[in-house]
Amino acid sequence: MAFKCDIPARPTVQVDDDVVRITRWDFEPGAVTGWHTHGWPYFVVMLVDGTLRIHDGKTETDVPLVAGQSYRRASGVEHDVMNASKHPIAFVEIEVKRPAGLV
Repeated sequence: MAFKCDIPARPTVQVDDDVVRITRWDFEPGAVTGWHTHGWPYFVVMLVDGTLRIHDGKTETDVPLVAGQSYRRASGVEHDVMNASKHPIAFVEIEVKRPAGLV
């Protein structure tokens, strides 16, 4: 279930090849990614301090993060992400399509 919001986050794909997809996401306050599923394992690195509100279809969870902080998730994750901060935020998402290609 997605958040009810008319403000989309802005994705900028920086790299998209057979090994990885690297996307910068920029969010105004209250902006959302929209409901989606990750087809590959991925990492997120925050560029600024902020709070992500994650909706997993059942619950909403606020996750405060600081600039430079990162986390990872497995493939198959379904969710929507909202900027719960009172200021714009941004992060870089790195989806790993083919881990063997990283060596």
